[in-house]
Amino acid sequence: MRTKITILGVGLIGGSLALCFKNKPGLHVVGYSPNPASTEKYIKRGVVDEATTSLKEAVHEADYIFVCSPVGMLESMLSQLRELDLKPGCIVTDVGSTKDSVARCARSLGWHDIHFIGGHPMAGSERSGVEAASTLLFENAFYVLTPDQDVDEDAYSRLVSLLRYTKAHIIRMNPDEHDEVVGAISHLPHLVAVALVNQVRRYNESNELHELLAAGGFRDITRIASSDPVIWRDILLNNRDILLHLLQDWKAGTERFIDLLQRRDGEGIMQQFAEAGEFRSRMPERRKGVIHALYDLYMDVPDHPGIIGKIASELGNHLINLSNLQIIESREDVPGVLRLSFRHQSDADRANELLTSKGFTIYV
Repeated sequence: MRTKITILGVGLIGGSLALCFKNKPGLHVVGYSPNPASTEKYIKRGVVDEATTSLKEAVHEADYIFVCSPVGMLESMLSQLRELDLKPGCIVTDVGSTKDSVARCARSLGWHDIHFIGGHPMAGSERSGVEAASTLLFENAFYVLTPDQDVDEDAYSRLVSLLRYTKAHIIRMNPDEHDEVVGAISHLPHLVAVALVNQVRRYNESNELHELLAAGGFRDITRIASSDPVIWRDILLNNRDILLHLLQDWKAGTERFIDLLQRRDGEGIMQQFAEAGEFRSRMPERRKGVIHALYDLYMDVPDHPGIIGKIASELGNHLINLSNLQIIESREDVPGVLRLSFRHQSDADRANELLTSKGFTIYV
């Protein structure tokens, strides 16, 4: 008998899950969207085996249901599923970046013989939509599952077994523990980046040199400030209580620096940087995380006509996928005048080897 997997929302995450499951023995993948144009696209791109605009049809006799809706719509979608006749033993999971609220919602629905297990694949891309879906998205990433304490362990094991097709590292956490950890490593950094960019934006209103010179390191550490406003509104409000606590801790950290500067405590400043550097150096460089990575190379290039085109052509001729290319005007904290960005570490490594062999000086 075939196993039916239903994906509700076949975008970047849902589409990548679908591709991981599609064409595997005994698995049949169904995609759902209320928009006919979207379902046609799913089929045309070969992401799913079948697509429908009927939610009832999509979930009928489904063994697994992946709810890939934005955080702000998850509870509504679960409520809709509660009104439908789901297959006994069906496993329902989601992919949202906050877990406690959706777990409480699932508990309140009082499902009988339906197993809800929250999930959060901690991988992403600077691109979005089903066009960006890839079987490689989750490879070597963490995929967090947040079952309730009274979860059916057999159902949990079945979901873990299915997710092995993603080649992700499965991590089990409590929903509230997840929200605390991800709040600190993802949600808070987004807030800090937005606040920092807006602070500089205000300064720029009276002195446009701020915008002109804000490149290099500043652009790198604030990249996530360009994230989707609607998505992040929902995430931050959903994780409000934890973020308020984290922001108090952040405030204490900034006040610590204020105190160090007021007292001209050079040793104290050095200690803060040393402790941060030591902790950061222990983080694995190539492990995918909740904040998606771009892999950058920097290089010096001579001011010759056509040199940029030559570099791009060399990469293209060797089938190395270049995500972005930027000529850097301000080089503070940045070696080289040309930044090459890649979506995958393997592409960056190959580009480094190729361009070095061509006589270019590369900085990583």
